[in-house]
Amino acid sequence: WLEALRFDNLALRSLPVDASEESGPRTVPGACFARVRPSPLHNPRLVAMSLPALALLGLEAPAADPEAAEAEAALYFSGNRVLAGAEPAAHCYCGHQFGSFAGQLGDGAAMYLGEVLGPRGERWEIQLKGAGITPFSRQADGRKVLRSSIREFLCSEAMFHLGIPTTRAGACVTSDSKVVRDIFYDGNPKNERCTVVLRIASTFIRFGSFEIFKPPDEYTGRKGPSVNRNDIRIQMLDYVISTFYPEIQEAYSDNSIQRNAAFFKEITKRTARLVAEWQCVGFCHGVLNTDNMSIVGLTIDYGPFGFMDRYDPEHVCNGSDNTGRYAYNKQPEICKWNLGKLAEALVPELPLEISELILEEEYDAEFEKHYLQKIRKKLGLIKLELDEDNKLVSELFETMHLTGGDFTNIFYLLSSFSVDTDPSKFEDFLQELTSQCASVEELKVAFKPQMDPRQLSMMLMLAQSNPQLFALIGTKANINKELERIEQFSKLQQLTAADLLSRNKRHWKEWLEKYRVRLQKDMESAGDADAWNTDRVKVMNSNNPKYILRNYIAQNAIEAAENGDFSEVRNVLKLLEHPFQEAEGFREVKEDAEEEGATATAAACAEETRSRLPYCSKPPLWASELCVT
Repeated sequence: WLEALRFDNLALRSLPVDASEESGPRTVPGACFARVRPSPLHNPRLVAMSLPALALLGLEAPAADPEAAEAEAALYFSGNRVLAGAEPAAHCYCGHQFGSFAGQLGDGAAMYLGEVLGPRGERWEIQLKGAGITPFSRQADGRKVLRSSIREFLCSEAMFHLGIPTTRAGACVTSDSKVVRDIFYDGNPKNERCTVVLRIASTFIRFGSFEIFKPPDEYTGRKGPSVNRNDIRIQMLDYVISTFYPEIQEAYSDNSIQRNAAFFKEITKRTARLVAEWQCVGFCHGVLNTDNMSIVGLTIDYGPFGFMDRYDPEHVCNGSDNTGRYAYNKQPEICKWNLGKLAEALVPELPLEISELILEEEYDAEFEKHYLQKIRKKLGLIKLELDEDNKLVSELFETMHLTGGDFTNIFYLLSSFSVDTDPSKFEDFLQELTSQCASVEELKVAFKPQMDPRQLSMMLMLAQSNPQLFALIGTKANINKELERIEQFSKLQQLTAADLLSRNKRHWKEWLEKYRVRLQKDMESAGDADAWNTDRVKVMNSNNPKYILRNYIAQNAIEAAENGDFSEVRNVLKLLEHPFQEAEGFREVKEDAEEEGATATAAACAEETRSRLPYCSKPPLWASELCVT
């Protein structure tokens, strides 16, 4: 069934490909791609396929022989056999990682297979992530493992169904080949299964693709592999704009500076809208380096990402982001910073004075506009746009923060809030809302001090006696945060569950009264109150998901898969295809999947997973111990 794929590999015809056939890690000058070969895996087998993603390529799994279809998918999407028309290659790019220029990076584990023409004539680049060594693998082995691959596979599809621009994932294939990984960098390595994800996007070119021309960096001394090759920069701009921004190419075909300015303005606005979408579902990317920023405005490269559970504006989803550079509330400013680095990489084809002006004029305004539009929909404010809405929104988040409210579930519940002033209904709603706030136990885990008291004492003394040395090994912000944690943790020791509930109810009651007044204004401007309420609920229910890929849901699926049972991955995938709907008949889906399943042990594992919590539940206490690096 995979013979239906029609390849037309425009990128390799349009951009320079390295002439060397050498496969090992090396510097790749003067090229955007290097040819590679996937490394075979032992006994590849399919974990799951996303049929909506594969449909983009014109693929439809044959119903007559599903087992043969799965075996064929495992063979080709593991890289064990190369599809006719595919030309495997790895893409060269650089990047600023955690704020510092890292020099050449490139596809260290991903391989471009080619571009497939879809049924409507659109072009899709397909990639295998985890298919083996490339010239850009550095000291790594070019492999990905089951846990990270399941997370990327599920989140790529979850984001698409949430309506957020993203790369897609068509299949996840695991194997009996093993690699050693030290998950938490703590000296406890273990063998894990090599796994490959089939990724799909219009292109995987990123901001860092244009940084290959960067001269030696003034701070790190590193440089791109193609310094002084402005001819390639021009080729890349011509290719990217004519292929992915054809309307801009057409409008400015006779003036390259104006064309490049229009392109930069468009990617600035797309990036601003993208990060606004992230903020509105509580999504944290985790590694917003310039090499993880798509040149067409997609969410790309799912690593230590996380959907925020308890609302915390300073939430950091990446356990190895020690300074909180990529915290939830910093994502908008970091994406703007990354655009600044893209602007530098486009010089001289786009002078910096032009791009910097575009960035200042467009980014913040586009972000604020899109963010507020989306938040109004989430709150059901469908008729009026009032200046006071900003204050209402900031007070909502302040209340959510004070009460430890679950970001997703609080928004989801608000659609059932009645403008009606019936006191008993209001009390019932308040009870339901506060059930989605953090318990005393959850808060104790959240505010548990993280530093050894002796270490903290030493750091405080050092900050006083030797500020220069202190600046090298710690930050004032980190110390202040630790002191705040100690204070909060101390207060929690005296707090009872009844006191916490009473306090939370008081906070929410204050905000809900303001929200009710604002809803009444909206209703009065509508005329027909019943029609307005129907529309309001409809808009809210299509903008506030019931289901997201919470870390604990992914972890349950990973643990089942590591025990040989892939049904939970498939169940979660089906669930995430309908994030805004009640999962009717979901148990039937699970049972069907289990009938396909294998051993009694695997079935028992799936049974245990199913008996845990509803998929829309806020996380269990054990989930707070999950650490993704």
